[in-house]
Amino acid sequence: MADVTPLDARALDEVVDFTSELIRVDTTNRGAGDCRERPAAEYAAEKLAGAGLEPLLLERTPGRTNVVARIEGTDPSADALLVHGHLDVVPAEPADWSVHPFSGEVRDGVVWGRGAIDMKNMDAMVLSVVRSWARTGTRPRRDIVIAFTADEEASAVDGSGYLADHHPGLFEGCTEGVSESGAFTFHAGPGLALYPIAAGERGTAWIELTAHGKAGHGSKVNQANAVSRLAAAVARIGDHTWPVRLTPTVRAALAELAAVHGIETDVHAPDFDADLLLDKLGPAAALVAPTVRNSANPTMLNAGYKINVIPGHAVAHVDGRVLPGGEDEFRETLDRLTGPHVDWEFQHREVALQAPVDSPTYARMRAAIERFDPAARVVPYCMSGGTDAKQFSRLGITGYGFSPLKLPVGFDYQALFHGVDERVPVDALHFGVRALDHFLQTA
Repeated sequence: MADVTPLDARALDEVVDFTSELIRVDTTNRGAGDCRERPAAEYAAEKLAGAGLEPLLLERTPGRTNVVARIEGTDPSADALLVHGHLDVVPAEPADWSVHPFSGEVRDGVVWGRGAIDMKNMDAMVLSVVRSWARTGTRPRRDIVIAFTADEEASAVDGSGYLADHHPGLFEGCTEGVSESGAFTFHAGPGLALYPIAAGERGTAWIELTAHGKAGHGSKVNQANAVSRLAAAVARIGDHTWPVRLTPTVRAALAELAAVHGIETDVHAPDFDADLLLDKLGPAAALVAPTVRNSANPTMLNAGYKINVIPGHAVAHVDGRVLPGGEDEFRETLDRLTGPHVDWEFQHREVALQAPVDSPTYARMRAAIERFDPAARVVPYCMSGGTDAKQFSRLGITGYGFSPLKLPVGFDYQALFHGVDERVPVDALHFGVRALDHFLQTA
């Protein structure tokens, strides 16, 4: 393995400062097109320029700004690596929080605010590593393409989708990418610190249901009530138990978790019972349980305009998630569950992803975590949701989730995604920037 230049001490201060300062830039994305990431993009571009890079600011829509820069590696024959993070955040209601969600307050060793976990912390780590390299004269082996994107929390059409479709040349040579939602501490029991690295994502299938019926007076019997038909379809969808469908990533996750817990099982056996194993895994089952099946959860309802009028149609929306190879099953199941009087159609679809867990890149991510936490048990997992990796996959880029954080017992990382009182410990940022630096130098 190549020699690694130690991260300088200033980077540890900068990662905290940058996280706090990025949080103070309100980049709330409500999905209605009113988000403006440009101030955060200009902030990131300024920090990159201070490291001697030449960042590009790119927009599909004014104010919806993306930043892309390339660091030249020492091995021209090596494939390039994409490191990407999004600049937008989901909404936060200040009245619900202990601190103002856009204060970026640093209190008692913790940075508070919307984006502290998802994912301005990772953006800050990237900026801190790059600036440390500039100060120490460090260069990675591979070309590193850095992308800070807009619009990840909605459709990505102004962000990674726009970059992939209209600026593919900026990612020339990139075969792999790393981004959010992986390599965080998951405490699965006394003394058992798991670090799940994301090596897959379920596909997105957002659905609109439309029930058709006969309009009429609310006081009359109506056997063609659109609301009743829709309610019945929604109930069937919500109650449905989907069959187990194991992808290579999920099988690998189950195999490693079984080994960690000392459970003898063959995840490739024809009679392997995934649910039985999950029952034995305790808290660790939460890492895998959402991804052993397709899913469809009703989320929105809209019907009628007056309490004494039965409407002629009613609409619902469903958040569907689909595993690789499960597309036909998903369609056939929705056809059956919706019934004859309810139509359905896709409103938004994104592909499912898988990444190999036997690759040199995965091994180097594992090594970076184990270097700074020798007690770590690194395991692969599949994300139940999705990231910008889906858009960049259109360029042939294989995506991993690697935004390292060493978290204390009792810190519920996953609950803070889109949650109230989002925050990140300063010590976790210090661990993360060290691990990210080590990985990027050896990748």
